[in-house]
Amino acid sequence: MRSVFSRVLMAAVVAVGVQSLALAAAPAPKIPRLPDGKPDLNGIWQALNTANYDLEPHAARAALAMVPGQFVPVPAPQVVALGAVGSVPGGLGVVEGGSIPYKPEALAQKKENQKNWLTSDPEIKCYLPGVPRATYMPYPFQIVQSKDYTFIAYEYAGAVRNIYMKDPGPPPADSWMGQSAGKWEGDTLVIEATGFNGSPWLDRAGNYTTDKHKVTERYTLRGQDHIWYEATIENPDLYTRPWKISMPLYRRVEPDAQLGQFKCVEFVEELMYGEYRKKPTPAADKPAAE
Repeated sequence: MRSVFSRVLMAAVVAVGVQSLALAAAPAPKIPRLPDGKPDLNGIWQALNTANYDLEPHAARAALAMVPGQFVPVPAPQVVALGAVGSVPGGLGVVEGGSIPYKPEALAQKKENQKNWLTSDPEIKCYLPGVPRATYMPYPFQIVQSKDYTFIAYEYAGAVRNIYMKDPGPPPADSWMGQSAGKWEGDTLVIEATGFNGSPWLDRAGNYTTDKHKVTERYTLRGQDHIWYEATIENPDLYTRPWKISMPLYRRVEPDAQLGQFKCVEFVEELMYGEYRKKPTPAADKPAAE
């Protein structure tokens, strides 16, 4: 009986070994290429994850803005009417190693940001998202690529990035989207982004940046319709070491796929400037004066 079992086990081991060798020897998947041989990244792409809520692993909860309740935290009064629409889906996280290596004082600021998310997250007021947040917001983006030029347009807030394929020198000024310089390492497009103004957040969980923020992105076409995206983030003000996020980006394959318009500045005018109207709009919970 033991001999039969040994033979079956040996056969299984051999089968697994043969399969592994076959996979290792399998040719790399064919990917679209430009006439110069570089991978063709042209198209509309989108991340499908919960990274914009929180880069780190997180459980589902009732809302982003919570306050102490009688027994457990409850949604803040400003968002309680949203019900399930305002809830947070859980996520496994996209940070390699699970957690961001904050310095103690920076972690304290991150927690303070999270506590004040409703008034502090730049996304709420439609400021430009910065890098890498623009990549994993729940909106598509388009890569336009030629032999000498690469350009990325984002649906959110009409954000754009011109990827300089020759060294442009230091950024002329700090900005929300920074300055991006690209190069090819084999079949991977590597983009180094610097020159940020320190205002963007990385997600809705309070992870934030300063003007020392530096991002090195890697776009690797793994097949016809997906890119493997990695971003290494460095900032001596905030972290004890560089850290990395990674995720797949999927091609929007609908025949009529295109970027829509989500120019949200006009959507937040009431939030930001409504109180300065000659006749301010009455609050929802206060009836208009007759």
